Amino acid sequence: MQGNGAQEMKSRVAKVDSEKSWDLFMTQATNQGCPVVVHFTAAWCMPSVTMNPFFEELSLTYQHILFLSLDVDEVKEVASKMEIKAMPTFLFMKEGALLDKLVGANPQEISTRIRAFIRAIRSHN
Repeated sequence: MQGNGAQEMKSRVAKVDSEKSWDLFMTQATNQGCPVVVHFTAAWCMPSVTMNPFFEELSLTYQHILFLSLDVDEVKEVASKMEIKAMPTFLFMKEGALLDKLVGANPQEISTRIRAFIRAIRSHN
């Protein structure tokens, strides 16, 4: 994709492409005390795909959170380990623990949950 500087900006949403990379991201996040929001998606799932730009936007707003995207068909082991039944599913995690889970493409609700997630983390420390 050619274009102006804005288009060339690297995505802040990291793609999980294997169980190994999932473990690596989780270990790093835990070691750094960094909260994680994961978008479980699928290429064939339109609601999931339509959430991508919004998820990207959130990652730019909340720079202190690690945003991950995982295609359930590419990394089935993690999807089943995290008991993902529908797409999109968003997991809110801290130190490897699941703090919140949201199923469905609802930008408003995700924004609300992220703010609650941040409050929960801050009161935790």
